[in-house]
Amino acid sequence: GICGKPRIADVGGVPYLIPLVQKEKVYDLNTVAKDIELPGAFILGAGAVSSRIVGGNAELIPVVQTKSEKKPAVNGSYIAQINPADKGCLLEKYSSKYTDCEFGLLANLYASEGQPGKVIEVKANGRTGELNFVSCLRQTLEKHYGEKPVGMGGTFIIQKGKAKIHIMPPEFSACPLNTDEDLNNWLKFFEMKAPLICQPVIVSRDPGFDLRVEHTHCFSHHGEGGHYHHDTSPDGVQYLGYLLPAELLFRIDRPQETHSVGRD
Repeated sequence: GICGKPRIADVGGVPYLIPLVQKEKVYDLNTVAKDIELPGAFILGAGAVSSRIVGGNAELIPVVQTKSEKKPAVNGSYIAQINPADKGCLLEKYSSKYTDCEFGLLANLYASEGQPGKVIEVKANGRTGELNFVSCLRQTLEKHYGEKPVGMGGTFIIQKGKAKIHIMPPEFSACPLNTDEDLNNWLKFFEMKAPLICQPVIVSRDPGFDLRVEHTHCFSHHGEGGHYHHDTSPDGVQYLGYLLPAELLFRIDRPQETHSVGRD
C-alpha cells in the first residue's frame, strides 16, 4: 500500500486531510506536518507553488517525506508550468531547481506515516456519464454515508486514454476573476495523454468548514501534468486507483471571505 497504516487511537500516526486556502501567504510542508502532530509525514495532494521561490504561478504536485528529528525532508514533488518557449506544458522535478518545501495560495493534502498497509483498490474501464473519476468516488461516498463526512486520499493512474488538464499562467490575472467563466478564460487547458499519475484528495461533503471537496493534480514520465478535470476519451479510458480513508481533518487558514469559483 502507499498511504500508510492508520491507527484510531494514536493521533500522531494517522492519515490527515489538510485543505489550505490563503492569498499572499507562503506555507511549508514541514511546518504543516508539525502542525498536524505528524512530523516526518508522507504527503501527497494538489496545490500551488510558492511564487516567491518559483517567480510565478505553477501547479504543484507534492510528493514529500517531511523532515523529522532523525531525517531531513525528501522532496519528490513535480511542478507543472507554462513553458515560456512554446506556451505548452513544462513539467519538472521540483528538486531539480529548488531545495525547499514551500508552497503558496492553497493546497489539499493527504498525509500519512507512509508505511505499507491495506488500501482500497478501484478499477474502472470506460466512462458512461458526465462525472469524472474523482467526482464519482466522492458522490458514491456521500450517497452511502450521508451527513457523515468521509475523506480519502491516495493516487490513481489513468492507464489508457487522454485527459483535460489545466495549468495556471505564470502571472496573476490583472482583473478580478468573479465567475467560473472568468477563471476558465484565464487558465490554460491542455489534452494530455496516459499514463498520468494522479493524486486526489476527497471529502464526501463539507461539514461546514468551507472545504474544497475534491482536488486532484497529476504528473507523468513523459513531460505532462497539472490539474486534472476529466478524461476526454470515455470509451477507451482506464483507471486504477489506490486510496485510504482519513481519520482526522485539519482546516488551516480558513479565509474570512469565501466564494464558490473554481472548485471543480
